[in-house]
Amino acid sequence: MLLDIAKLPTAENSALHLHPQDNVAVARVPIAAGTELRVDGITVVALDAIPAGHKLALRAIQPGEAVERYGQVIGRARQAIEPGRHIHTHNLAFEELHLTYEFPTVDLPLPTPKDAPTFLGYQREDGRVGTRNYIGVVAASNCAAHTAELIARSYEGEPLPLNVDGVVAFPHGEGCGHAFGPDVNQLRRTLAGVLAHPNVSAAVILGLGCEVNQIDHYLGSAAPNSRRLAGMTLQASGGTTGTIDACRREIARFLDQASAERRVPIPACKLVLGLNCGGSDSFSGITANPALGYCSDLLAELGGTPVLAETTEIFGAEHLLVKRARNRQVAEKLLDCIRNYKQYLNRFAGSFDDNPSPGNKEGGLSNILEKSLGAVAKGGTSPLTEVYDYAERVTTPGFAFMNTPGYDPVSLTGLAAGGCNLIAFTTGRGSAIGFPTIPVIKIATNSNTYRRMTANMDVNAGTIADGERTVQQVGREIFDLMLEVASGRHTCAEVLGHKEFVPWRIGPVL
Repeated sequence: MLLDIAKLPTAENSALHLHPQDNVAVARVPIAAGTELRVDGITVVALDAIPAGHKLALRAIQPGEAVERYGQVIGRARQAIEPGRHIHTHNLAFEELHLTYEFPTVDLPLPTPKDAPTFLGYQREDGRVGTRNYIGVVAASNCAAHTAELIARSYEGEPLPLNVDGVVAFPHGEGCGHAFGPDVNQLRRTLAGVLAHPNVSAAVILGLGCEVNQIDHYLGSAAPNSRRLAGMTLQASGGTTGTIDACRREIARFLDQASAERRVPIPACKLVLGLNCGGSDSFSGITANPALGYCSDLLAELGGTPVLAETTEIFGAEHLLVKRARNRQVAEKLLDCIRNYKQYLNRFAGSFDDNPSPGNKEGGLSNILEKSLGAVAKGGTSPLTEVYDYAERVTTPGFAFMNTPGYDPVSLTGLAAGGCNLIAFTTGRGSAIGFPTIPVIKIATNSNTYRRMTANMDVNAGTIADGERTVQQVGREIFDLMLEVASGRHTCAEVLGHKEFVPWRIGPVL
């Protein structure tokens, strides 16, 4: 439905009332103190200057009374709040809610994959599909990171064979100083997912030789097809310069192999779409996230796999996902993510409300409850078919969830390692991020950010708040662009060369 507003602000269109029971409205544009507003039949005068995206009270709210947005509680009033007052962190208290969960009572079937529409992708031996065709150089540890980067840089300016998107490095600061156990296991799962990713034609695992994370782990029983994987260490290959030469010899073989691979028509149900947001603002839950949710539903209906992430950013909204779970087991797995993450934060005296960031708050998000209620909209309305641990391979069709932090580069790394061959990323503040081997589609939540950062943004969902397009129209635009990008069209992040890769470190440094 098109928002009933014009481009020029009026008393009727300057603030948005998102749900009939909400006692707040959201400023669509900056509102000066003294401005008279008419919101769903309510006349209110702004008593403060209200920045765009921020909230104002529609009626008197008593101390301790719940403040509601999206028809959900986002906190309690710290003090009496008059109609027309700005509502934000100064007068809105965060409160951890005791939610009631509505568990599924039936076991829903998984969606049936459909043959159309299609895109042009690279069919892999294991049945997965690549949207890109890269050669990867993956560091097993920080000690090999610089050499991995030098190897990838040595191809800059060199013409690459047809059908090869590039030679890219995966440097990072992990792999040694770890205690064996969950932390090493998670790193290994992450790097294995990168090495065997469908967007990677072939890869080299590169170590120093004496680190905790030995390359033999990847070259033994856990290794993918050896035709697509090589391994070496600096200690056995002549140090940095000798290893560069040795690695280039292996990559020459891989380039010939990759060049022979061709894009072929593939059903869209083979797409595994990571759903992420970063630099969120108050418009995220009004424009870009619901539009991406519409795209997510279109993909899930085809039997494709949209994957929501960021456990910290479903906290306070998890009840909305629980009642959409395919069965009780999936619902409990989701709640386990919340419980385990809470224990993880407690180890460091942290709180879910340490997120949102200062930028999120400047954009109008007062606390994690408000942020999460907008963030889960990326997942649309489809049944939740499965829940995955960080970097665990995604295998089921339909809408899924992955346990990741809210920190963007770490979240994207988990989604990538799980097998997402595309990522859609919504942003209100203008996060500029990408991934070495996966196209990242950037969706701006407001037109101001889109205009200021046009070279970074692929879609302007701000036109929804401007009253120019509907959520469904922008969602369809994202879906159609997704098919084009999957077929080879470059995203803004790819053109600019963004290649962020940050594994999640969960344990102590030794």
